Amino acid sequence: MSTEEIINNTISFVKQTLANAEGGHDWFHTQRVYRNALLISKTENVNLLVVQLAALLHDIADSKFHNGDDSIGPKIAREFLFKLNVDSQIIEHVVQIIENMSFNKSLGNETLFTSEELKVVQDADRLDAIGAIGVARAFNYGGFKNRPLFNPAIKPNLSLSKTEYKTSTAPTINHFYEKLLLLKDKMNTKTGKQIATKRHAFMEKFLDQFYAEWDGNA
Repeated sequence: MSTEEIINNTISFVKQTLANAEGGHDWFHTQRVYRNALLISKTENVNLLVVQLAALLHDIADSKFHNGDDSIGPKIAREFLFKLNVDSQIIEHVVQIIENMSFNKSLGNETLFTSEELKVVQDADRLDAIGAIGVARAFNYGGFKNRPLFNPAIKPNLSLSKTEYKTSTAPTINHFYEKLLLLKDKMNTKTGKQIATKRHAFMEKFLDQFYAEWDGNA
């Protein structure tokens, strides 16, 4: 099977699997991450097939929608790529990326796998969590979980553990301080950092406007 056939088969599989997914973690999210990854890869020395497959399969079974179980996604990805007869080393690399790229991994004291390909896909995914799309996704997920927009009495927890992060029910605005505004300084690649800087500035402007409207000053 050619590389193009592998990619096309993977796209079809992801589209079908995520057909009824929550709006912030659906096929369109995957497509944006895929495009971001291709863009970043232009200036990085990476195995492009690994990057493409990891970007396409990174949210095939997000643990947030599987009772916090983060083993399901990697298992599905491995089984799918095995059926396509993808080289075993490529499969293991892709699976390790999926297992280790999530933000919550950085909250524990785990020994993380890393590679240049992981850095690209991780940046691509994080870019979709910030900026205008990031704002939209945050409130979409907050609504999906029936969380309040904002509650001044509930302060952001700036020292979340991995467990606290995964089980949080805090207002959506808190998520900006607990994750989204932290991502700019966690980017791995030059291209990722450049794009993140612009998107970070947009979120800061959004928050300024949000608080002004909340207080009846705008």
